[in-house]
Amino acid sequence: MFFKYKKVVSYTLLCAIAFVTFFSSIQKVEANIDLIAESAILVDANTGKVLMEKNADVMLPPASMSKMMTEYLVLEAIHSGSIAWDQTVPVRSFIRNMSHQEGSSNVLLDTETAYTVRELYEAMAIESGNAATIALAELIAGGSYERFVERMNEKAAELELGEYRFVNSTGLPNRFYGGQHVAGAENDENRLSARATAKLAFHLINDFPEMLDTASIPMKRFQGDVLTDVDVENCLEDWTCMKNWNDMLPGLKHDYQGMLGLKTGTTNEAGFCFTGVAERNGITLISVVMRLKNSDERFMETQRLLDYGFNNFVHHEVHLEDLFEEGVATIPVVNGKAREVKISVSEPLKVLIKSGDEEAFQPLLEIDPALMTDDGELKAPIEQGEVIGTLSAVYKGEIEYGHLFGHELTHEIVFVETAEDVERAGFFSRGMRGIGGFFSNVWTSVADTVKGWFN
Repeated sequence: MFFKYKKVVSYTLLCAIAFVTFFSSIQKVEANIDLIAESAILVDANTGKVLMEKNADVMLPPASMSKMMTEYLVLEAIHSGSIAWDQTVPVRSFIRNMSHQEGSSNVLLDTETAYTVRELYEAMAIESGNAATIALAELIAGGSYERFVERMNEKAAELELGEYRFVNSTGLPNRFYGGQHVAGAENDENRLSARATAKLAFHLINDFPEMLDTASIPMKRFQGDVLTDVDVENCLEDWTCMKNWNDMLPGLKHDYQGMLGLKTGTTNEAGFCFTGVAERNGITLISVVMRLKNSDERFMETQRLLDYGFNNFVHHEVHLEDLFEEGVATIPVVNGKAREVKISVSEPLKVLIKSGDEEAFQPLLEIDPALMTDDGELKAPIEQGEVIGTLSAVYKGEIEYGHLFGHELTHEIVFVETAEDVERAGFFSRGMRGIGGFFSNVWTSVADTVKGWFN
């Protein structure tokens, strides 16, 4: 076999060994800015790469950030067809009473009005309405709130959140349920780590990206239109006006360029928490800050985290052609009408890296061994567009970045395809090549022998 690669190429099981070794030793990239949040994490929303963290595995109450799990289960039910956006949702007396509870975020509900799934979902995602969240939970679980809480924990295990405990759908302390809580003790609250919260947000925005359309609405009339010309103070005094608690959205107090969502949370024990999602220049980041003293602090801390990410990380494009001496990506072919085949990537490979770290990343091409001979040749026939392997990037720098899902493949990988057809050569052509190869080997042997006479 001959190699034309400028860097080491590993023919391994498709999409396997490189990423196991790449992420098997997860290091913590500790915060190098002075965060006052008790716990925090910053993550690349496309890959799950952890860019910074502080006490990210400490279990704390997430308060209303818990509603991200309820949102996930609602959207999952929508996509499966088990519920529909225009479906009406029954409101029993308990839910009606919860919606009038002082000191709790809500839109007012009553038992005589018909509310759709969409209306209650918007109340949950924008206003953080607790009663609306309970109504949706009961709908999804067939009327059993207890069963819904069980499903929250089951889904958390399925999504591999790691550290979690859900006792209700809202994030309220159980005592707010007036003795009707279904799991845990009266003073219990949900528990998540910042890492688990980031994992939940990662799944939510990647599995259901349309949810950001709602999460990014600054103000909206309940059961009405999006509001763009209403003063924030007037909105807060009008119970029909839903003002998003995420003050980093456009036009609100901590307006932040590129802010897309996602969810705030506040209880006495939790303090002030926030999971943010923002996008700039094609980079989307997830930030989580937990246990701040006031609302302003959580948004200022989030800004510091996001600014760090956007100011220090860039997308670096990795090119398949860089692996080949002549800049033309081809792989040798056995028993084909052509002796080699051009290969290409399905899409550009972009790796999020720290500025100035470009030279620390090396391309890695992996070909499925089932498609290769022992001599490293692809077996004809070959169809154009056939996936034969992957292109990834191996980091050789000093910083060890962690990953939300250490054993999982990331999006920092693209599929390698054949760029043309190669038909299998006919019997005569294959035979002649075999004869030619035989005499070539014989001649090489004779020439070596003759040379030996004169040495």
